[in-house]
Formats: sequence, structure tokens, C-alpha cells
Amino acid sequence: MSADLLTPLWRAGEQPTLTLPQWALLLSQARQARLLGRLATRLQDRGELDAVPEAPRRYLEGALAAAERQRNLVRWELDRLRVALTELEGPVVLLKGAAYVAAGLPPARGRQFGDLDFMVPKAQLGPVEGHLMAGGWTHQSLDPYDDRYYRRWMHELPPFKHVWRHTWLDVHHTITPPTSRHAVDAAPLFADAVPVPGLPRFAVLAPADMVLHCAAHVMLDGELPHGLRDLLDLDDLLRHFAAADAGFWPALAARARALGLDPLLMLALRQLARITGTVAPPAAAPAFATLGHPPGHADRLLARVLRPVHPSCDDAATRLARRLWYLRAHGLRMPPLLLAGHLGRKLVARWLFRLPSRRIP
Repeated sequence: MSADLLTPLWRAGEQPTLTLPQWALLLSQARQARLLGRLATRLQDRGELDAVPEAPRRYLEGALAAAERQRNLVRWELDRLRVALTELEGPVVLLKGAAYVAAGLPPARGRQFGDLDFMVPKAQLGPVEGHLMAGGWTHQSLDPYDDRYYRRWMHELPPFKHVWRHTWLDVHHTITPPTSRHAVDAAPLFADAVPVPGLPRFAVLAPADMVLHCAAHVMLDGELPHGLRDLLDLDDLLRHFAAADAGFWPALAARARALGLDPLLMLALRQLARITGTVAPPAAAPAFATLGHPPGHADRLLARVLRPVHPSCDDAATRLARRLWYLRAHGLRMPPLLLAGHLGRKLVARWLFRLPSRRIP
């Protein structure tokens, strides 16, 4: 039987009353979802952390310290990236967690980080690759097919790993795969990017574009191991930008339509309404009424897929939903013939030869 204790927390009005075994299960689910630090931050902000029983409270306090250390590591990595790209011409736009840290945005608080992501114009990918390799980053070993797949079909280069620090970089040239039904021309993104104060080498996406990238990342990810974390990042961004700009919601709808990302945004917003209660204000309803709406079955699939990847949440229906979502996401990312060949090769590689699947697209 599924026992998802984590997802309901983000809408609850009061701190849950849990037994110690339930706290242990909640913390285990949060760890798997990379939400330990965020859970601790939420309880701290609501003045509820001190009321947590001692053992889980110490665990959460440790998560807060670990999250702060990770933010400092991201800042250091950004400085090393700045040095590596000093001679590069053109913009360097930070994405996702790196952007949240650099711009001091709410999702950075309590967040656990994996990769450092940034975006450069496609014409600059060759020079960027050379600068990064000179700075100590190398590609994770990939077979020729995967290397070719990244370079020909994806919106990013094969991932980089630093030879000494073992940190990961993902270098993008746009925010969605060029082969997808929601391919995005990166020129408007670069044109509207916002320079980061104090970090003159870097910029971040404009508010609406940052929200849309976050939504697209969740909706086009075929596996979503940390989908709930990314969706909560989206919630933070929406609340933050809407509080700073009364016209943000209509501008978001217009930008989503212009970039062709409106169905992905609407699906993400429907999940946020379910999980956190965040909805567009009534005044923005006309702007959203004309956007594309994905079918209802996508909501039902996603509601299961967003559960923590944890044995306590793993039932037959959820396992089936994860497989169907994987196929759906890949169907949005690739045309049918490319998808058939790609999935066929992945099945052979992973099931017959048991090749490692880490970071393979």
C-alpha cells in the first residue's frame, strides 16, 4: 500500500502529527526526492522545526547545514567556470539551480544540487568545450551512439565532469530538445536574459522564461526522479515573481504562447494547484483561457509519477504510470522514427548487455 507522506506536506496548514516511525519514513522519502533541506527550511520558516522530535530534528538540522555547504560549493564552481570562460565571447546564461544561487532566488534555500547548468549560443559550443577541457572538465565516457545522439539531437552537449573536483556541468544551447514538439528558438531567451549583479560574466533567464524552462524540464523528463523538487522550485518562482510584478501572470501566459510551451506550463500549473494550492489570480484568467490544455490523463499519470521514488510509494499502478510517462515524455521529445530507433537501442544496451544507464539520455 502506498504511504506518500511527503507530497501532502506542501499544502498542509499545520505541522503533521507523526510518530517516530512515520518521521523516519518521511525523512527517507524526502532524502530520495532531494527535499530534505527544503523540508527543513519549510519547517524552520513556519516556526515548527523546534517542535519536531529530537532525532528527526537533528537530522533536519544537518540537512540545513549540508544545503548551505552545497550553496557555497556552487558559488565556488561558478567562480571556476568564470575563470575557464574568461576568453569566451558572447553570453553565458545560468540555468536551474546555478541560476537560483547566483540570483539569490527562493528555490536556492535548502536545495540539493546535482549538476551546474548553463546555456550559450549554439555557435559557441565548440569554443566552450575547448575552454572547459582546458579548465579540467572532461566528458563522461560514452559510447559513440550516445555521444552522437547528444550532439546531433539534444539541446546540450554530453555532460562534463571535473577531473579533480568531480563536479558535473551541463552545457545547453536551448531549453528543450530541437527534435521535440516544443522546440524553442533560443534567440529570444538570450535577448531577454538578465545580467547577474556582482557576476558580470553571467546572466539568468528573464522571469517568465525561467518559469517556462522549469515547467518544460519537469514535463519533458521521462523519469522524473526529482520531479517533486523541480515542481516546488516552480512554485517558489511563481510566488516570487508574481509578488514583485503585478503583470507577471499575463506576461507569463503570453510568453508561453509565443514559445510554444503553453501545454507544458498548463500541465505544471494543474499539478501545482493540486499539491500546493498555487493558482493564477482571477484577473489573469482571460490570458490563460486561450492556452493549450493537455489531456486529463496526463494529470492522472503525473500525480503518481511525482510520488517519491521510494519502496513505500511503489505499487503496481505507480510502476505502470512511470513506464507510461517515460514513453509519453520521449514521444514529446522525438519524432516517431527517431524515437523507435533510440528506444530500441536503449533496450538492447540495458537489458541484453546490462550497460550502465547513468546519465544516458
